[in-house]
Amino acid sequence: MQTVDQLFLWTNRVLSWGEFALWVTAVIDCATRKAGAFPAADKLTKPAWLAILVLAALFGYLVMQPFSAWGGDPTHFVSLLATCAAGVYLADVRPAIQEITRRR
Repeated sequence: MQTVDQLFLWTNRVLSWGEFALWVTAVIDCATRKAGAFPAADKLTKPAWLAILVLAALFGYLVMQPFSAWGGDPTHFVSLLATCAAGVYLADVRPAIQEITRRR
């Protein structure tokens, strides 16, 4: 039984750190992009995306707490919403912004 508990603990830790890294990557990437490229790519504005990503990461962090000894709960509803927000940005918005900035 202890082996199963340890496996669960380490799986939660790895998933928690992975989600946290995804959130931070999305926030940093959004912060470093040019503001004019967002409307040019027909997406929400940079401040809107930055607010969505920062709030999602903040609330996800507060719920999950990846730095705790338990590793947090990476499957909590709020942390999953934060992961979805970061995923939408990285999979939809970021490629469109990169395409716009490459053309110029």
